[in-house]
Amino acid sequence: MKAYVYKSTGSWYQVRNQNGETFNARIKGKFKIDNITSTNPIAVGDIVEAYKEDIVEDSYVITDIFPRTNYITRQSPHNKHLHHIVASNLDQSILLATLKDPKTSSGFIDRFLVASEAYHVPAVIVFNKSDLYKTKEKEKFEELKSVYEKIGYQVFLMSINENSGVKEVLELLRNKTTLISGHSGVGKSSFINSIFPEFLLKTQDVSGWSGKGLHTTTFAEMFDLPFGGKIIDTPGMREFALMDIEEEELSHYFPEMKALINKCRFNNCMHIEEPACVVKKAVENGEISYERYVSYLNILSSIDTKKW
Repeated sequence: MKAYVYKSTGSWYQVRNQNGETFNARIKGKFKIDNITSTNPIAVGDIVEAYKEDIVEDSYVITDIFPRTNYITRQSPHNKHLHHIVASNLDQSILLATLKDPKTSSGFIDRFLVASEAYHVPAVIVFNKSDLYKTKEKEKFEELKSVYEKIGYQVFLMSINENSGVKEVLELLRNKTTLISGHSGVGKSSFINSIFPEFLLKTQDVSGWSGKGLHTTTFAEMFDLPFGGKIIDTPGMREFALMDIEEEELSHYFPEMKALINKCRFNNCMHIEEPACVVKKAVENGEISYERYVSYLNILSSIDTKKW
């Protein structure tokens, strides 16, 4: 049976065949996909081959996985030397961010965009909870919108509580498989509830003492959209640690830097202290956002150069 993986609970998977029938399935043996060692070798969005077990009624065993068109991976929160595949076979990724309750840092946004670039998944940024924004947040949104749109990303403003901007975001999802990601508390579950009111996914307020969102989604899960397409909801992430990105290739995943790197004097320029660096010059001239450049330096300093 050929089937899509719709939900992963760690040891069991929920799969759906081409007739729309849903079954529970488990992995047979060990999987090592694309030469990476992962905490979850089978990911939501994967297309797999499964056969029916005789032992357990309505239970299947996953025996093979079809080649992925792409996937997004991050460092496992439990083991920094292992991958955690967030989702696979994606048409696009949407990062839900907020500028208040809780605030999404520019660093988190940029790490997510780097991962999307590295794994060839077009990314969109949606700032939610606009009904909470005061003058400071509105000015910050316009600043970020200008920065990210200049380098080719789509940026949207939305308030699920006021149903503002929701229609425009829903239109992005039509007939596509979309990963929905973001910090806990940014409104992912509320957004999905707005599409599927019958689901009543659990939502929680932001933690008062920390200002951080509380986890409400435990496992990644894919849903079929009533107007065509699929969305993959993921557990809220406090951090987005990158995997398998080399120091010398990081600037290739910043589109505004990638456009200039061939003009640097040195072909291995790291854009830090090297002379005649056009990227640094562009930062000084305001052609590249200083905040984005700081994100680049922070990510660069966090890359683990040890080979395991």
